[in-house]
Amino acid sequence: MTLNINDTLLTEDDMRDRGKVLAIPGCDEALADFLSAWWDDRDYVVGHTSGSTGEPKRIELSKRSMCESARRTNAFFGLKRGDAILLCLSANYIAGKMMVVRAIVGGLNLYVEPATSMPRVAGRFDLVSMVPMQVHALRMSGEGEERMAGVRHLLVGGGPIQQPEVEWLGTLSVKPYVSYGMTETVSHVALSPLETGKEPLYQALPDVRFSIDERECLVIHADYLAGSPFVTNDVVRLHPDQSFSWLGRWDNVINTGGVKVFPEKMEKKIEGLLEVPFYFISEADEKFGQRVVLRIESEPFATDGLLRQLSERLSSYEMPKRVEFVPRFERTESGKVRRI
Repeated sequence: MTLNINDTLLTEDDMRDRGKVLAIPGCDEALADFLSAWWDDRDYVVGHTSGSTGEPKRIELSKRSMCESARRTNAFFGLKRGDAILLCLSANYIAGKMMVVRAIVGGLNLYVEPATSMPRVAGRFDLVSMVPMQVHALRMSGEGEERMAGVRHLLVGGGPIQQPEVEWLGTLSVKPYVSYGMTETVSHVALSPLETGKEPLYQALPDVRFSIDERECLVIHADYLAGSPFVTNDVVRLHPDQSFSWLGRWDNVINTGGVKVFPEKMEKKIEGLLEVPFYFISEADEKFGQRVVLRIESEPFATDGLLRQLSERLSSYEMPKRVEFVPRFERTESGKVRRI
């Protein structure tokens, strides 16, 4: 087995040698560590959950499951031996690890650049994976259109992407997709095209099927995944063709006066009204059981105008009963805001 990284061909022994990997321009400690672990005697590599809903946890990721996931993604995008893919994410995280595995199992040429908020994207690539922050930086840079000109498929994951980025991608020649998955499912199990004005409709990868539990949360059935079926805390609307629409996290659902409202959907509705980070959360209410609170990362300011704008986009049940200001939100290592 060989791997071509930045036009340098490595054998299995080369990939085990951290020094040889680090000698390739653009390669870093995270990639060297991952390749060394990939070729050791264990049938798993160590990863960590994102920490979005609690402290990050150590998890053993089956190498067989990772290979099977990679094959399905390569097939979805029609990638063939010799195609070029770009790694501009850290191999410390599952999204970065899986780009490497896709290259290994598919005989793809892997190009690597430092994992920064502003990718260079220097070249022509059949698949690039980014997080929303990187897409935002490219859009704002004034150079994004030129840098993305050589990208055939873009895979966006790791958090919600904002509408201005979706609209911008729609003006380019690239075909963008948003992913659904997590560390425990060794990357995504479903993908959706990113289209302006349309909510993502996630389609299962080959040999993956879905059901919902009594909470209306998604259950993933995939024989190649250890621990299948995998029960999530994501509330979805499951369609007869096995596609689904994501509604929000069960942990975050607010039941106010007997009506369930979803903070993530509400945040999407008011996108663009605030230039600072924000999120909705609940607090106990004697009359309604729970009530909606809008939490804003900012010094306090007058909210009369904001509340009028919110009332034009939110239902009466979704309207916040209180606005709370926080100097700085807590975040995970990967930059996701912790809802606390």
